[in-house]
Amino acid sequence: MPRHFAATWALVAVLLCGVPASVSADSVIELPVLAAIRQNNLGVFEVLMIWWDKKPEPNPVQLQWILAGVRLGNAHLGAMAQAFAYAVEHTPSVQHSGTVSVQGVAYQPTGSDGPSAGAAMAVGFIALFKGDHIQRGIALTGTIEPGGQIGPVGSIPDKIRAAAREGYRTVLVPSGQMHDPRWNLVELGFQLNVAVKEVETVDEAYLLMTGQRI
Repeated sequence: MPRHFAATWALVAVLLCGVPASVSADSVIELPVLAAIRQNNLGVFEVLMIWWDKKPEPNPVQLQWILAGVRLGNAHLGAMAQAFAYAVEHTPSVQHSGTVSVQGVAYQPTGSDGPSAGAAMAVGFIALFKGDHIQRGIALTGTIEPGGQIGPVGSIPDKIRAAAREGYRTVLVPSGQMHDPRWNLVELGFQLNVAVKEVETVDEAYLLMTGQRI
């Protein structure tokens, strides 16, 4: 394992300990999320583990976020619930029942259900339902908008720096945010040896992150 991925996969190992033994590791989605600490906008890299029990009940499928052992339902999940609903709607051939669980660990408290993680979580949930996997080394930031558009977010340079610290070499950002009066992502990507690419839709991001089409 390359040294720059060691910290990330140490987090993954911790998270896998919380996944029920009945769930195959191959069926767990490891989703990178780029966040910002609200107090100072410092970029933070987080890993979400997502798994699905595929039981016949409840029907329709339910979402829960396991936070410090507490299970939170849809009413508390903000953009995560929005991304989940989008994924269910856009995988019509799948039988959606049972419970999807999300567990995450970050280096600092962030708020993984924040809007800027919406697009990434939509990609993760769709991959879970379709049985695809997220390719390692690529991360996404952006909100999820009606129709599957990826909307603008803030603190992108700090999020790219956080991804670079974890050895990620591709970061996907919302279309139109490569050049901004506040930053130059082309120059930053060159400095950090990170390929920064704009994506307009969840479909486009999904293809780049999984190698598959929705």
